[in-house]
Amino acid sequence: MSKLTFDPCQTDWNLIRSFVAVVEQGSLTRAAEVLGLSQPTLSRQIAELEGSIGAALFERVARGLKLTSTGENLVEPARYMMAAARSLGMAAATQDNGLRGTVRITASEMVSGFVLPALLRELAQLHPEIQIELVASNQVSNLLEREADIAIRMIRPAQSALIARHLTDWPIGMYGHKDYLAGLPALPSNNQAATLALMQKFRWLGLDQSDQFIAGFRAAGIQIDRSFFDFRCDNYLVNWQAIQQGLGIGIAMQWLAERNPDLEQVLVEQELPSLPVWLTTHRELKSSKRIRTVFDFLAEGLLQHRF
Repeated sequence: MSKLTFDPCQTDWNLIRSFVAVVEQGSLTRAAEVLGLSQPTLSRQIAELEGSIGAALFERVARGLKLTSTGENLVEPARYMMAAARSLGMAAATQDNGLRGTVRITASEMVSGFVLPALLRELAQLHPEIQIELVASNQVSNLLEREADIAIRMIRPAQSALIARHLTDWPIGMYGHKDYLAGLPALPSNNQAATLALMQKFRWLGLDQSDQFIAGFRAAGIQIDRSFFDFRCDNYLVNWQAIQQGLGIGIAMQWLAERNPDLEQVLVEQELPSLPVWLTTHRELKSSKRIRTVFDFLAEGLLQHRF
């Protein structure tokens, strides 16, 4: 057995984080999704960590990845290192009682593009000393690992170490451009069978890898599968542009769709679940004056819908 050459002082901590993510998720694909990385990038990081250690950490088996004996021995120390890094980051953040500095916010692409710019402009006018880093991504960033200080999410976080405030709910609807709808037959009212049959003739815009829309339709009593959608893309900004360009019928937040007079809502009588808006931060970060100021400002702005 070769002698291990691992020196934690010379190792990128991102490699440790990637190792722990692969262990916890059980596969490179799922770990890459959680970390917001591409699978090739994650594979390179694991290979780099194995190179620095001088031994393989995983072996491929029929059901995915299995830890080697070396990997097994390093799991708990790696988790301890991640916990220590989080504690260090929290301690440093909570010692800063001034406003000058950076706050890192994560939000979905749609919220980042259509909600936050106006709010952050107002925040910059009130507190020009605060710098903002915005992570525009649909991936759920891990606040416990300080990937962000504040998160705006459409789901309630489960971790007990987080402060989560439910601010409001945004209704959604099905919309199409009036030019596209002009060529379609009118949807029958109060006849679900006829409505569902006619819906099959429409061009629907949906998601590619995500099953969020499929689950939403099924929850509303409409049994569909992936083939129901003629255009599929997991980027919500692309889907929004596709609706506005008349590519078909898609799902959008009502307050956003109402800004475009060329869009019309269809199947108005069909109830769709609203999007809950949660504002989240770590409990310890609330003691930071800078983060608390941004958190409270965003809470008021999102609640008052100032965008």
